[in-house]
Amino acid sequence: MRTLSLLLTSLLLTVTANSLFAGSITGEYLEARTCDVYTGPCFANAEMSLAGKEAVMAWKVDKGSWNDVSLSGLGVAVIVKAEGTLGNDGVFPMKAGKMAAVIIVDESASAEQREALVAFVKDSAAEYTKNVIKVVSAPITLQNDHLEGKGHFSAGKLAAIQTRKMGKKDCVCTNEMIYYQPLTKVENFSPAYTLRQSYQGDGLNGKWTNNNTRSAFLATFRVKS
Repeated sequence: MRTLSLLLTSLLLTVTANSLFAGSITGEYLEARTCDVYTGPCFANAEMSLAGKEAVMAWKVDKGSWNDVSLSGLGVAVIVKAEGTLGNDGVFPMKAGKMAAVIIVDESASAEQREALVAFVKDSAAEYTKNVIKVVSAPITLQNDHLEGKGHFSAGKLAAIQTRKMGKKDCVCTNEMIYYQPLTKVENFSPAYTLRQSYQGDGLNGKWTNNNTRSAFLATFRVKS
């Protein structure tokens, strides 16, 4: 009887675990903006409507499928430019105004995977992909070291993010907090110091490079497919 009970318990745990992971897509996420996301309210207020109008959002799929198409090992990014500051302080969303986006898909994706990647980011970042100017391909890499706060994303020569861990020297007013939330639903997020964020592609009426700001998030994601 005890053996049967242990067997049933084991089967129940297996079924429960499988149900938790079934139909989900998981991986790493890295984001950087052109304003501080970890900052004091006084600094944030000074930047509103002046900075933070651009963002680079990147996903690397570890495992999973979207629309029954396997995306394991592939990357995708959304580059956004708005009229005003992008973001949400957890209470009130900013009035970003009109937005435009460019989607960058992994060049190693097949035509079917490319379509699925676009569908995935349009679902994950729906608010920021209502006006997609174009979809382009590039070699994508994304690696996060959450303990060290190190994130590295590159999409060929089109876009890049490089971060390091936040330190005491990055505290300016002693009243810093995570002022803005990540732009999309993620898990295990933490702010990081952006050494470099760049978009050098076309389609958004301008290119930008933003260095040495407290403007990034490292995170993981799990989305039901």
